[in-house]
Amino acid sequence: MESISVFDMLSIGVGPSSSHTLGPWRAALRWIDHLKRNDKFDKVTSIKVDLYGSLSLTGKGHATDIAVVMGLCGYDPVTFPTEKIQETIQAIEKTGKLDFDSSSALPFSISEHVQFHRKFLPFHPNGMTFTAVLSDGNMEERTYYSIGGGFVVQEERRIAKEQQEKFSAFPFPIQTGEELLGHCASQGKSISEIVLENEKALRSEEEVNKKLKAVWDVMLDSMYTGCHTEGTLPGGLNVRRRAYDSHQSLKGSTTYTNKYEWIEAIRDTEVKFRQILKWVTCFALAVNEVNASLGRVVTAPTNGSAGVIPAVLMYYLVIENHDGNFEDIRKFLLVAGEIGSLFKKGATISAAMGGCQAEIGVSSAMAAGALTELMGGSPDQVLMAAEIAMEHHLGLTCDPIAGLVQVPCIERNAMGAIKAINACEMALDGNPSQAKVTLDKVIATMWQTAQDMGAKYKETSEGGLAVQVNISDC
Repeated sequence: MESISVFDMLSIGVGPSSSHTLGPWRAALRWIDHLKRNDKFDKVTSIKVDLYGSLSLTGKGHATDIAVVMGLCGYDPVTFPTEKIQETIQAIEKTGKLDFDSSSALPFSISEHVQFHRKFLPFHPNGMTFTAVLSDGNMEERTYYSIGGGFVVQEERRIAKEQQEKFSAFPFPIQTGEELLGHCASQGKSISEIVLENEKALRSEEEVNKKLKAVWDVMLDSMYTGCHTEGTLPGGLNVRRRAYDSHQSLKGSTTYTNKYEWIEAIRDTEVKFRQILKWVTCFALAVNEVNASLGRVVTAPTNGSAGVIPAVLMYYLVIENHDGNFEDIRKFLLVAGEIGSLFKKGATISAAMGGCQAEIGVSSAMAAGALTELMGGSPDQVLMAAEIAMEHHLGLTCDPIAGLVQVPCIERNAMGAIKAINACEMALDGNPSQAKVTLDKVIATMWQTAQDMGAKYKETSEGGLAVQVNISDC
């Protein structure tokens, strides 16, 4: 049984894509670690990277080549200053040298040593191969797959075995929604309480709280930054940032000096139904405009869907409960992470495998369920909300124009957030025993839909809006 930590589902990284940017970045770091563990790192004289399938077709728009290079430099995507990324890339292009793991200067040209191939590798659409020429004349080659949400694997069977061994200490192993509800019933606990017990098997409660606070702080920071940054997004589409203008209109003359005062200022603002829609939209747009600019966000469960969960949690804190505190934030993130893991185990969170239903659909389900627990819903109602949210994202394709995580991706986060709130309200008013579809059934249906979906609608920019809108038209 595969067990997944909340912090695997909600991880801090760099935009614009968890599968196309964060995953390849992490894969490069893993390759460096492999070379070192096998005493081959010091023998490397030259390196190259080959990107396949979806990583190639939309790689430029997702900055996959840049991400790989940053990983080869040995930089940490969680802590590296995002404002220095372009400076680092320009230095490599100017000098023709890459500081391999910040310790060994190698001849390197991004256009020459990072190659894009339209061919799809058999295991997963997001494949990449790292190759090193060694001083003894031998070559060291390793292939990785970025399977969504920043997760990187080599081959499924071994990784699943490693995951099983790693998390064998979970007191409440969970593979399905039915099993999760069974634990809640037998223990008399909420979903967040069950998930917390599992996390405490891996780390102390103090460490759990510390990591959750760090996750929320990045979410809050990305909302704040997006709401206070104007201009045009990079990439060539010339998409104007909208969160800034929307935020200016909504806040009026309200003043504050930091993101924490900002929350209190919004709470003091008169909010009617239309303004609620606008605030939630603004929060979601803000996060994904930061994401589209190679900014730091939380994969939730992916970068392309990073705006849904913070927008819905912010909605709870500034609209539903002005006394909301860290305990509420903790419950929300624990529930959201667990629901996301159910989709990863039973289906996919990779748009290259399942279309955008696997990203925005899953994030909306995560947010809907998490909000439902905070609003007093039972565990059954929590999963009912998650099911409702996903049910109305089934079949959603991934067709980014020019391969950029901008159109229609950014707006979809706002739509996913609004659907999550709506799903929560319907679940709270509903009777789970009368529901015709369970969360497990909708997860299975999502996976079947993903398998039936045409490949050109899975993050390739070869179908849908991507072929209807030419970049020169924008």
